[in-house]
This record gives sequence, C-alpha cells and structure tokens, in this order.
Amino acid sequence: MTVTMRWPAFRGLSSMILFGLALGGCAETQLATHIAKKTSREIYGTQGADERPPPQVAAVPTSPRVPGRPIYKIGEPYQIDGVWYYPKEDFAYAETGIASWYGQEFHGKPTANGDVFNMNDVTAAHRTLQIPSVVRVTNLDNGRTLVVRVNDRGPFARGRIIDLSKRSAELLGVWGPGTAKVKVEVLPEESRMVREAALRGQPTDLSQLASLSPQPVATPKPPEPQVRVVPVAASNIYIQAGAFAQMENARRVQEALADLGGTNVTPISPAGQRLFRVRLGPIASVEEADQALERVTKRGYPGSRIVVE
Repeated sequence: MTVTMRWPAFRGLSSMILFGLALGGCAETQLATHIAKKTSREIYGTQGADERPPPQVAAVPTSPRVPGRPIYKIGEPYQIDGVWYYPKEDFAYAETGIASWYGQEFHGKPTANGDVFNMNDVTAAHRTLQIPSVVRVTNLDNGRTLVVRVNDRGPFARGRIIDLSKRSAELLGVWGPGTAKVKVEVLPEESRMVREAALRGQPTDLSQLASLSPQPVATPKPPEPQVRVVPVAASNIYIQAGAFAQMENARRVQEALADLGGTNVTPISPAGQRLFRVRLGPIASVEEADQALERVTKRGYPGSRIVVE
C-alpha cells in the first residue's frame, strides 16, 4: 500500500462517520450502529455527477445477511463532502480513469458485502457497482487486461475510479507505480452469474464461474488469472468540472477556472442529449491531476473528476 493512496481516507474519516450516523434503511442502519468498529472503506460509495438530492432508486433483490457469508448488495445513495454517490445495479458500465490499489492494511477484514478481503485474490473495490460483480480492467499505459471480481466499496480518493487488490495490481502492472490510467468495463454475463450465486448463498469466486453456468464445466483445479496484452492508443488526463445543458452555464464555469490552466468547452451528445462539457487539460501526470482536481474542487465544484481519454 502506498502512502499517497491512503491519506485521502483519513482526511475524510470525520465526514464519513457523520454520514454513517445519518444513513437510512435496514442494512445501512445496522452499519451506522457499528460504525465505530468498522473501517471507512465499508461505507464509501460512488461519486455522483452533481449535487442534486438522490433520485428514487428501484428496489433490487438483496440476499439475506448471514454471519460469515457475503451477500449481494447495492446500497442507498448518500452524500460525502458535498457530493452525492449513487450505488446501482449496472450491467452496461464502462469508464476510463485512474486506478489505485490496497493491500496489507485491509487484509483479512470484511468488505462492504461481508466478504473477507484477501489482498492475494483478484478482486477490487468500486464506488457504485453492485457487489459482487465482474469487470474487465485494462491498463491504458501497458495494454495489460484482467478480469476482476468487485466485492468492496472504494476507492477513498476522489480522483480514482477503482481500487485493485494487491494481486490484481501486480498482474496489471499497477503495483509498482501505485496508480495507472485504466478502462473498467462490466462483463454482463459473468456479473449476472455471480449475482445469482450470491442471492442463493453460493461462493462467487472467479475460479468457480464455470460451475455457476447453466451447463457446468468440470475443472480439476482453479485456473490461474489470465492476463492478456491488447493494443492501447495514447491517452491523456483531464479534469472534468461538469457537463451542462446550456452553453452559457458552461462558459461561466470555464471563466471561473481559466486561471487554473487550459480550459475548454466541448459539445457532446450522450444518449442523444446535447450537453456542453467543461474540462481542464491535458495534464501530464496523475500527481498533477490530483493537485488540479483539488484546486477545482475548492473553487466550488465538488462533483469534478479525473477522466482519461
């Protein structure tokens, strides 16, 4: 575990405790009751796009909590340091950003869904995805790609999109530098398989995916994690301050941040909706991006994030 990855967790600990005391719902109420005994990783969720109150979230199945057995969990929307986080079931998720890793400090401790974190397993923590789920992580710096099981909440630092276990980080080439530009994609079929297994109270290890399928395939021993190397294009790091329906609003943000470096407004059309995106960059390194994100956040844009493109 690198020092640069852990300090955001302790800096935000007091706000997380206050948040935990205000949580609603059965599982979250139980979590708040025992917050003093649990690590902040267990309550951390996902950064939302803005500061609006959380929308109504459709109910999804949650497996019953049995002592010592991991469950299938989504979690309620919540707010930390002025930012809303929206855990949800998403079988089409894909995002690029910065990955970090965690290891010895949390080894042997419970994850957010009651699993036991083993830093030598191929797992990861994500802020909003259903847990467990299965994702493909591609290191955009070296082309290494790996299938990883998500079984925890995190990462702590605002500028990260996934926190890899030590083993996952080693296989992807992230462990040495501590961070890397990555693309994270949900594998829908595999994620549905581990979802159903968790709801039935069965193990959800990646090595057992074959036995979870409708037509089980016998394997004499768990397969080794398969790392592939794929071609990757050159990519850049940016700070995205927001995306707005009105050009004038985007221009106001651009002007407010102009003294922090190069800013630009770009029209985009996600899902057919025309928006105007405000970004700073490109930025040379993850360290500089972290510093820039901190400055933008302090200017009053807590929903800002690091993106890779």
